[in-house]
Amino acid sequence: MSLRRIQLRDFVIVQSLDLEISQGFSVLTGETGAGKSILIDALQLALGSRGDALVVREGAARTEICAEFGSTPATAAYLEQAGFAQEEGTVLLRRVVDVHGKSRAWVNGSAATLTQLRDLGEALVDIHGQHAWQSLTRPAAVRDLLDAYGNCEADRAAVAAAHLSWKAAANALFIWGDLNFAVICVKLKEMPASFPQLGKSTGH
Repeated sequence: MSLRRIQLRDFVIVQSLDLEISQGFSVLTGETGAGKSILIDALQLALGSRGDALVVREGAARTEICAEFGSTPATAAYLEQAGFAQEEGTVLLRRVVDVHGKSRAWVNGSAATLTQLRDLGEALVDIHGQHAWQSLTRPAAVRDLLDAYGNCEADRAAVAAAHLSWKAAANALFIWGDLNFAVICVKLKEMPASFPQLGKSTGH
């Protein structure tokens, strides 16, 4: 699988760009602010990321992103399962967002949902950012990695389910205790004045 071509029309500050990428390893370089991240943002939009009217270049009616990829057995299987047309060795994604924020998407010429774009994108592209390592500073992310490495996902799910059951039982017991305490208080208030009470003589 490889990205073969990406086209931008009225995206952010780019009026028109048509970039063809040759086979093999490609590097896009440039100084800070040269616009490298705009291409990544455009690619992410084509892969189903959230987009709004702000991505439309000022003065334009809409922005349009097209990305062409080489197909793989995994993407071919997904296209067949989802009912999309099969192009020979090609996956073509197209995304349009207008000035009102309305978004439309296509896969190989057929209308698609953003969920379908994202699902297909997971089989097409893996994007790594310069700060991606920071996820390792989050306890939940580290826990996920350790559980995956130790093949403990099933045990983790079982423990999580047991913990939820315990919390539900504890909450139910707490509520039951509160209700019974309230009932006891009401019953005590309803007791007749002649009922023997602590510290008072009955006179007998």
